[in-house]
Amino acid sequence: MAERPFVEPIIQIRGLSCSYISGNYAGKKEVKPVLHNINLDIKAGEIFGLLGESGSGKTTLARCIMGIIDYQGEITINGKKMYGRQKAASLYLNSRQIQMIYQSPGASLNPEKKIGWLLEEPLVIHKTPAALRSRMVDEMLERVGLDRSCKKRRASELSGGQKQRACIGRALMLEPKILIADEAVSSLDLYAGAQILNLFTELRKNTGLTIIFISHDTNAVEYICDRILTIPLA
Repeated sequence: MAERPFVEPIIQIRGLSCSYISGNYAGKKEVKPVLHNINLDIKAGEIFGLLGESGSGKTTLARCIMGIIDYQGEITINGKKMYGRQKAASLYLNSRQIQMIYQSPGASLNPEKKIGWLLEEPLVIHKTPAALRSRMVDEMLERVGLDRSCKKRRASELSGGQKQRACIGRALMLEPKILIADEAVSSLDLYAGAQILNLFTELRKNTGLTIIFISHDTNAVEYICDRILTIPLA
């Protein structure tokens, strides 16, 4: 996909490194480097691809951006410097600007809750007036390509593609500026996966959403991403 004339970076990463510390069989702590000296700008309104094999650190980089693990280096989002593992209050506020969806939509949704309840929950947590919530849920279902009747169905009653659309809708309920999609189509069949890729493209076009698309699938990344960073195994 040809690069578009974006203006400003929404995410700036400078000298980012990250390691995991674990104990070995002898009880000694081992340090395993995962990311080393990553420098990266992600521009507002683009779909940016993170490509690499399993274990290369793609998801670790996403978690650094989300503020849920510690790291060395600097991450600036919308001009504001972030600081490793965020406190609960910071994560609460950060959820309005960054959301993440995952590989297995079935594991991300409570199978016994109805889709309407699942989409409305973030609005309840953030104290959105009750008079607005039902309308916002209906509008979001339409935006992600689900019939409004789905709000009365449980997650366990939906197909894999429908579940992932519901996950995307839930993530977008607070109108974040950044969506991180971590292997979001790898568990879906070819047709459902292609539909979700097209949905990402439509969302970016219609809302200006910045999307970080994480995958090991070169074809999927090249299909929707404006730019790509390949992360090698450490």
